[in-house]
Amino acid sequence: MSDTLTGTTRDPGAGPDRTQAANGRGSFLSGPVGRNLGLVIAFAILCVVGVITAGDRFADVDNVLTILRLSSVIGVVSVGMTFVIIGGGIDLSVGAIVALSSVWATTLATQQIAEDFHWIAMVFTALVVGAGCGLVNGVVIAYGKLVAFIATLAMLAAARGLAEIISNKRTQIIQNRDFFAFFSGDVLGIPTLVIMFALVSVAGWVLLNRTTFGRRTFAVGGNAEAARLAGIRVQRHTVKLYVLSGIACGIAAVMLMARTTTGSSTHGTLYELDAIAAVVIGGTLLIGGRGTIVGTVLGVLIFQTLTNVFTLNNLSSS
Repeated sequence: MSDTLTGTTRDPGAGPDRTQAANGRGSFLSGPVGRNLGLVIAFAILCVVGVITAGDRFADVDNVLTILRLSSVIGVVSVGMTFVIIGGGIDLSVGAIVALSSVWATTLATQQIAEDFHWIAMVFTALVVGAGCGLVNGVVIAYGKLVAFIATLAMLAAARGLAEIISNKRTQIIQNRDFFAFFSGDVLGIPTLVIMFALVSVAGWVLLNRTTFGRRTFAVGGNAEAARLAGIRVQRHTVKLYVLSGIACGIAAVMLMARTTTGSSTHGTLYELDAIAAVVIGGTLLIGGRGTIVGTVLGVLIFQTLTNVFTLNNLSSS
């Protein structure tokens, strides 16, 4: 009797091979490659729309380099944000940290040191300030047990306010010409800022996918308690994630300083929203435990290309 019922309800065409093929397609589409493929298709469609509506103006090499140049700064911030979100956190202070890093690195004292020794002093200052802010975020969240949303929101206000105090709400002009000569140049026609974005993205991909640090990040974001029971020091790792995000903000500050020739407390406004949006569009779960650097890069490029298409067609952001 059971055989008869089974025979009447089973799909005669659904054999083991077909079931395995269906499962294979499902796992492919739900995996990182499948998700990134969807982003590539969306990006390609957007480029086709740009070519159709703006013609040669969109397809021009200079315009492509402009899109990449505009993507570079927020792209570096987004790479750092990817690690934080995969690890189960959130960082609302990235824009303010970029501003504080740029201001601190362009004070008269810092620029004087750069003149006396080397412009690398300005870069070092920006990285240290970014890492320091990230360290404060990480310690307060991991050991102070403060919710990441509230802790980084407080850092947003504090860093932006400190940047305004240091700069007296004035734009600080960079005088070091060697600094500009290095960061404003290009290699084989590719701007230095774009190369920096590419290097940060590659380094982020290797760190996330080919190191123990990356595997621990996925584990902590997926289930912090299970990660702790597996021997991972969750609190220490959380601090490292926010320090990494801070360093990314320091790098972005240097790039923004080179692009604008200034340090300002207004730099990085709304970067936190742009970075989070790019990361989520790139396939990273806001609850943590899943994400890719490639997806984040594609998310950044999609946003900047969309903005560029609107600009070329004289359309407002509204």
